[in-house]
Amino acid sequence: MTSATLTTLFLEAVERFGSATALRAPSADLTWSRISYDEVFRTTRAAASGLRALGVERGEAAAILSGNRPEWAFADYACLCAGVRDVPIYPSLTAPQIAYILRDSGARAVFAEDEVQLAKLMEIRDQCPELRHIIVFDAPGEMPDGVLAWRDFVQLDPVGLSDEAFREEALAARPESVATILYTSGTTGNPKGVLLTHANVGSNVNVCRTLLDISDTDTTLSFLPLSHVFQRTVDYVFFNVGCTIAYARDMTTVAEDLKIVRPTVAVSVPRLYERVYNAVTGATGVKGLLVGWAASVGLAHADAVLEGRDPGWWTRTRKAVADKLVFSKLRAAVGGRLRFFVSGGAPLSPGINRFFFAAGLQILEGYGLTETSPVTNVNTFENFRIGTVGKAVPGTEIRIASDGEICIRGPQVMKGYFNRPEETAEAIDEEGWFKTGDIGELDEDGFLRITDRKKDIIVTAGGKNIAPQPIENDVKLDPYIEQAVMVGDRRPFPSLLVVPDFEQLNQWAAASEIDASDPGALLRDARCQEFLGGRVKESLAGLASFETPKKTAFLATTFTIEDGTLTPTQKVRRRTVEERYDALIESLYDAANVDRDWFAG
Repeated sequence: MTSATLTTLFLEAVERFGSATALRAPSADLTWSRISYDEVFRTTRAAASGLRALGVERGEAAAILSGNRPEWAFADYACLCAGVRDVPIYPSLTAPQIAYILRDSGARAVFAEDEVQLAKLMEIRDQCPELRHIIVFDAPGEMPDGVLAWRDFVQLDPVGLSDEAFREEALAARPESVATILYTSGTTGNPKGVLLTHANVGSNVNVCRTLLDISDTDTTLSFLPLSHVFQRTVDYVFFNVGCTIAYARDMTTVAEDLKIVRPTVAVSVPRLYERVYNAVTGATGVKGLLVGWAASVGLAHADAVLEGRDPGWWTRTRKAVADKLVFSKLRAAVGGRLRFFVSGGAPLSPGINRFFFAAGLQILEGYGLTETSPVTNVNTFENFRIGTVGKAVPGTEIRIASDGEICIRGPQVMKGYFNRPEETAEAIDEEGWFKTGDIGELDEDGFLRITDRKKDIIVTAGGKNIAPQPIENDVKLDPYIEQAVMVGDRRPFPSLLVVPDFEQLNQWAAASEIDASDPGALLRDARCQEFLGGRVKESLAGLASFETPKKTAFLATTFTIEDGTLTPTQKVRRRTVEERYDALIESLYDAANVDRDWFAG
């Protein structure tokens, strides 16, 4: 694939689409205002002039501490066009975590979303000697000294650069120039700054726009954090091809925003699909029987289509009825116009993917990492295989090491880790192969299947290797289970920590005349443990004896980003979970509890 800078891609899109709608921003009355490509260009130019007026020079760094919104894109494009390395920071991070990133990156300026983020910055400002300027999108009534409101920032240089001078400045970026420093969320220790060049991300944008069926007739809802490379790179693709980008109000309103915006394409992590799947399949009574029938019919039809067989007139007829009674309502719940989803960030359960396919909502699962900008593999309409993350994208090589680790070589592989030459050398060998840390296999047709994270593989005391993610995904298919984490490294057998779906469980408790007012007390109830435990055992049927969890602990508290047990992209921080529930895990292996199968924590 040809190299391209992100600024070239930006200017090309502005030139092609001009007055067309580029972005849509939510407002209090649940309408989404429209911002044209020309307006994005003018605001980006003003913001780049503002950076120049503040003395932030080409090659220096500026951070963005905000949720998804138009100003995020304006600040990002302004940094790219001014040659400033931007440093996205998750707004869910604490003040000390933010301070570490600002110090490590040497950020001279930071764009903050609102008063909440500003308060964090004021708390740690003295700890960041390089930080000179703070710009706030939603400025409070009284501004601290040295803090600028966004509206004033874009007026710092009222004359600013001419269109021609601004374009010349933007096009000064070279493919090998560092565009951004992305700090990995990580599960242990301090995050590492990943250096991605214009060529790294630009090559990914070029390849994705050729593989994915997206055009200027599409609309998307942007809700995954732009601080993560997945949504950010995809939004570059959307912008470049003329697809209108509407921003969700926040992560808690996505379900409602999908119905209002009615996107035709969207990207998400598996957590969204798991929630939708459990909400649909968790129905009870007559509705539950109808959903169960529709699912069985839909899956029979889907399997025939996926295998290239004729489903037959009887299956097609029943599928049409199931579609009208059940699946059409599911499609309406995501806006009614959605052509396909793209999934990434973590492995997607094949069972959930099959269910969505049966419902007429195709999920194109892909794979990549922050260090690979991110896409290395993706399923497409032409090459689609559930249970895999697709074939390697053009220009990318995949190699499976002797221990099963996936290695990647291609134009999207990072320049390195910022100020960490030794760790860069460990990650990328002399031939340019990047070691992903994931275990996987390539089938005979070149489709890649992910087994698990190398560091997450459980090795029992008996020397058996267990990949926990596929087993956890099978457990989470049950509508009464929301989260599951397998433990048991160097233990005699594996065990499970399970967080129930309390909305579903409370309905069961009410029907069973069991008090559900206290989640902890509910999970200690023997009837509840027997019910949940039986469902867990059923989901584990078919596993080898050594990989079957022997003990299950039910947790009353959901894993969240806020409490540190989830990363900002909804992946479980296993080490944090194991540390938090250390005493409970020890009790699973206590000889005194040899006859107990269920525990509550």
